[in-house]
Amino acid sequence: MRIALNLKRVAYGDVFHDLRRNEQNAPAFLAINPQGLLPTLVVDAGVLTQSLAICEYLDEILPEPPLLPDDLYLRARVRAFSQVIACDTHPVQNLKILNRLRAAGLSEEAVTDWARTTIAEGLLACANLIAERVDPFSFGNTPGLADLCLVPQLVNARRFGVDLVWPRLLEIEAQCLNLEAFNLASPARQPDAG
Repeated sequence: MRIALNLKRVAYGDVFHDLRRNEQNAPAFLAINPQGLLPTLVVDAGVLTQSLAICEYLDEILPEPPLLPDDLYLRARVRAFSQVIACDTHPVQNLKILNRLRAAGLSEEAVTDWARTTIAEGLLACANLIAERVDPFSFGNTPGLADLCLVPQLVNARRFGVDLVWPRLLEIEAQCLNLEAFNLASPARQPDAG
């Protein structure tokens, strides 16, 4: 979401919730987002949740630069790529799920293996979805929704020691990291990084 806000040049303020301290489940935050997940975006009309929904909202109210292509078929492909990460990869390797695995008695090694395998499967699918594409970014000459999902997932991949064997995905990441919008959103650059 931060990358989308940066690309759209939207000024925003951060409110941090330490996931390891379970701050996202505090009653005050649950009153805003009953699911207790991040990100959450508060706008004049109300509260928005879920990264993809927030990014598409931003794209609809601020169409430049576009996060989705005009071509309807290509839009569907971008959404499919993005959903591989946002729906099938990230959620099943996030802290909530990893803590459930720990609570079920899995060793730390097994939990890390779970995350590593899940991420590798998702990235392999993404690499295959764009195998024929030769654009600088996942689906075009400018960064879009797919790239906004890919770059943070590669950060997670490195955190869990995934062997990054997909040169095309790394090329796209390098293109993205040449842009200030991506660099400003980097987890390491956030005030709560530690």
